[in-house]
Amino acid sequence: MGNMSDYLDPNNEELLKDFFAEAEQQVETLESNVLVIENDPSNREAVDEIFRAAHTLKGGSATVEMNELSGFTHKVEDVLDEIRSDRLQITEPVVDVLLSSVDIIKAMLDARSEGNIYQEDITGIVEKLHNFIPEKNSKKSGAKPSSTAVAKPQPVTVTAPAPAEEPEQTAVTADGNLPKLSEEEFSELKNACGENQQLWSVSVKFDENNPMNTVGGIQVFAALKAIGSVLKTVPDFDALYEDEFYEDVYYYIATSERQEKIEDTAFLSDVTLCTDAKLIESADEAEEPPAPAKENAAVSAEPAVQAVPEKQSAVEPEKDAPETSVSEEKPAAPSKSTGSSEKESAKPVSGQHAAQQSSILRVDSRRIDYLLNLVSETVITKASFNQLASQLQEEITHFQTIESAYKDRLHGLFEQIPQYLEQARSGVALKDLHNSVIQEYGGMVSMYDSDDAELKNIAIKMRSATQNLGRIAGDLQESVMKIRMVPINQIFSRFPRVVRDLQRDLNKKVDLVIEGEDTELDKAVVEDLLDPIMHCVRNSVDHGIESPEERVKAGKPENGTVLLKASNEGNLIVINISDDGAGIDAEKVRQKAVGRGLVHQDKILTEQEVYQFIFMPGFSTSDKITNVSGRGVGLDVVKTMIDKLNGTVAVSSEKGKGTTFSIRLPLTLAIIQGLLVRVGKEIYSIPITSVIESQRIKQSDINTIDNYEVLNVRDEVISVLRLSRLFNIKENDEDESYIVIVGSKEKKVGIMVDSLVGEEDVVIKSMSNQFINSPAIAGASILGDGSVSLIIDVSQLLELSVRQEMHAQQLSEQTAWQ
Repeated sequence: MGNMSDYLDPNNEELLKDFFAEAEQQVETLESNVLVIENDPSNREAVDEIFRAAHTLKGGSATVEMNELSGFTHKVEDVLDEIRSDRLQITEPVVDVLLSSVDIIKAMLDARSEGNIYQEDITGIVEKLHNFIPEKNSKKSGAKPSSTAVAKPQPVTVTAPAPAEEPEQTAVTADGNLPKLSEEEFSELKNACGENQQLWSVSVKFDENNPMNTVGGIQVFAALKAIGSVLKTVPDFDALYEDEFYEDVYYYIATSERQEKIEDTAFLSDVTLCTDAKLIESADEAEEPPAPAKENAAVSAEPAVQAVPEKQSAVEPEKDAPETSVSEEKPAAPSKSTGSSEKESAKPVSGQHAAQQSSILRVDSRRIDYLLNLVSETVITKASFNQLASQLQEEITHFQTIESAYKDRLHGLFEQIPQYLEQARSGVALKDLHNSVIQEYGGMVSMYDSDDAELKNIAIKMRSATQNLGRIAGDLQESVMKIRMVPINQIFSRFPRVVRDLQRDLNKKVDLVIEGEDTELDKAVVEDLLDPIMHCVRNSVDHGIESPEERVKAGKPENGTVLLKASNEGNLIVINISDDGAGIDAEKVRQKAVGRGLVHQDKILTEQEVYQFIFMPGFSTSDKITNVSGRGVGLDVVKTMIDKLNGTVAVSSEKGKGTTFSIRLPLTLAIIQGLLVRVGKEIYSIPITSVIESQRIKQSDINTIDNYEVLNVRDEVISVLRLSRLFNIKENDEDESYIVIVGSKEKKVGIMVDSLVGEEDVVIKSMSNQFINSPAIAGASILGDGSVSLIIDVSQLLELSVRQEMHAQQLSEQTAWQ
């Protein structure tokens, strides 16, 4: 029976990990579907989705005893029930309250994941939720409207159900026949009772009209577990887990509680019809028909409008909080009596959960199967390598044996030479001498033939095993990357809410269009992308899109459009954030840049180069700074974060037509293709995605302008950085060296290196800060021969070259003045 009692342990790390992952998904479902019904109130599917998500969240949070969360979600669920049964129209205020409730649920989850409990006062929003629930005078039983339920919203604390007085009895009773217990079973159950505990049987009748009817048995089990230990269920506990409806379930429970308390605990409104607890003192008692059942709810034909006896309705608000129910996925939890539940909730959830939460990945099982298949191939290849190793070892032993025999024969030959010379001198014919040498030592020539053949054989097998391993490693790498791949929709799905809130704050009308949300990228990249995209979207709504009046004046539709689009380009992911707003005023940006001394006023810049200035820290052209952003405030954050992901961000704009931010990222962060270059004795890797071209040059091809070196490549002047100077490496005196041109269309720089080594897949290992004093290093990698190669950070190099140019310009201006 042990597994049953371990079943709901609120301190179970695994359970909590699953709960947080599940809850995050439910909250997203809630939020996105609330936005769907705001635009399309008749969408039944979305309403059902919202209800299901709230229900799951309520059940799940009760399971892990987060009572503040299950209590509050229950109140939200009441309002959703009104919407679902068409008693409440979806209006702007309703949507606002639902969205604020989602925010509170998020805050409660965040607090719990950090090991705290949400403390803010939520009576205001609870009040608002209550106001949307009409007086329950539509009840069919003719009972007085339970105004208490609406008039006095209770604070969300978990209290024990007040002992209900015996309500009037009605026709529904539990099935008269308790299952029989054998003497053996009875004594086993009796022995399992603790000191002050007695053995009770609880018969429960379930409501088939409840949409979640197949999980009722588990819910009651969870509730009873709070007041004792459930020793046996009929049908069996495992059967309750099957997706089937059982009208009657019998629970045998060891508890020190009274009958009233046991029946109250087992009774869950909208799940059970009636409960009946009976003390069992001998095996044959189990066969007697029970006393008339205690009736808790009259059954109406429509489960949505259930009759509640008058006396019970008075305590209904208090029963609200502890009542739990369950979703298809999650078993619900004990509603504890006051004393224990407050103690439980005071126990902070251990603080590691915040960290664990982000580490959960949901993966398609087919990807795992493919991975397992590859792993089994790896094992086979490993076996063939083992075999080759032992063959090689045997071959070495064989070789050593033959080698010593060869040396002996050679030694014998040298010793024999004086005798041969003697024989030749005494007149033996040379032909005869030749024959006897051949006869004696001729076999030495072919002694190594078998080794030669065996070595060739081993080399061929080795090459084929290595090729095989190469293929498997490639496939393994790819499929592990695929496992880390998640659809970008994980972050795109948050933006409908963001845009909705922004347009209300700023009194604008904005339509959000999302494309390519199925595009997949590395989970680590997705998590770091939310902020940069958030800044770009806020920017587009705040500064890009004009107010409805201005748009109409300019002959545009009054609704602006923001497009979020993700797509694949080779091994890059491209994310575009476009708006059809006013665009960026290039001249204004240029003036501002000159004013801040970022560029000389005579320098001719392309529009593209001008736009790059808006990514400088603190750069803003906005005359008014709103609480959202000043165009450019926050864009330096975008640049920094995208650089950290080895990506690039560019902006293009057309005045009056709109602006597009374009973020390009490598598919994965872990492995890149690198161009290996040599400088002095050191080998560096340059990410291939940043390399435009490379060429051989002579020192004489390099010119100097304003104190910095440049190279003319097809009539384009490119500034040159010498890695040897940057990293303090002794320069080679050779006349010839190589230039690797890196960057993008907007900004290029030539890196001077001694030679090119070749291309290789490079595994990036991040380095702790104490090793990175020198700029322009993104990390390190270990090459095939075991040596370490540093990986060049191209974006930092580009910045470095811009600073060099500016510094050189300032110097030349100073010398010109002197």
